[in-house]
Amino acid sequence: MHKPTIYIGADHAGWDLKEALEDHLKEQGFNVTDMGNENLVGDDDYPDFGYAVAKRVATDGNAHGIVICGNAQGICIVANKVKGVRAATGFNKEVAQSARTDDNSNVLCLPGRHLTHKEAKGIVDTWLSTDFSSEDRHLRRLKKVEEIEKQEFGK
Repeated sequence: MHKPTIYIGADHAGWDLKEALEDHLKEQGFNVTDMGNENLVGDDDYPDFGYAVAKRVATDGNAHGIVICGNAQGICIVANKVKGVRAATGFNKEVAQSARTDDNSNVLCLPGRHLTHKEAKGIVDTWLSTDFSSEDRHLRRLKKVEEIEKQEFGK
């Protein structure tokens, strides 16, 4: 099976975790593109990196994204502003797994201040190894999400 490209980005609160996850994913054979920040900058802004990752995921049909800020919420809000992105927070393996099976998430949002490297690696591994269930109820709900996107963003 072809592994998806992973776009990854983080602000200062998630930078160290981003670096560790990037290495972890490359060791597993994923093609990883770092969307920044390239260096630890204490006053950078999560919208810059959340948006950069989300735009790439939205235009690359075989891609997933991982974004990290202090609590995962701000960067998740930003990623979900991009049409076609289904960003979901993943505080543990079970939440990350259901974000894939139920919601077909394509961007995983992690809280850099609240996870160890080991916990985050387990969450990412679970998320990436989980497929969308394609159950009728989930397909129906995602269709409604697409209709809302069309109303709000246009075709």
